[in-house]
Amino acid sequence: MFGSKKKLNDLMAQLRPDLSRESLGVGPDFPGIAPNPLLSRDAWKRNAELRTGTLALGVLVDWREVNSNPRVVLMLDVETAGGISFRGIADEDLTITELTRLAPGQTLPVRYRPAVMDHYVALARDADPARVRQLSDEIASRKRT
Repeated sequence: MFGSKKKLNDLMAQLRPDLSRESLGVGPDFPGIAPNPLLSRDAWKRNAELRTGTLALGVLVDWREVNSNPRVVLMLDVETAGGISFRGIADEDLTITELTRLAPGQTLPVRYRPAVMDHYVALARDADPARVRQLSDEIASRKRT
């Protein structure tokens, strides 16, 4: 591929202003949304790491459709078991049924990479419901105190 990653990310923001760092609500350290994650080595590596990442809870803020697969970018306010809060971005392929069930304020289990903390998260579709409830209780008890 020609050009630097910075130029590619700037190009994506120019093509889709709704996917810019500012529009997504993340800082300048966010690497950006890959135009095609299937062709991006970084996206492949990131997604593999996220599948084994640490469980957290994300409250859905908004989403943007990237294409009609439907590939969507979900913006979530994430809360970790350790008390860290951040804006998380999940780049996901959803079914039409999953897409129609999205609602702002919905709490979803996500996985993140604590060592990287680059705003990327992934939906934790494989998460044990008992562990998700336990995590939810931990976060709620911390907020009460």
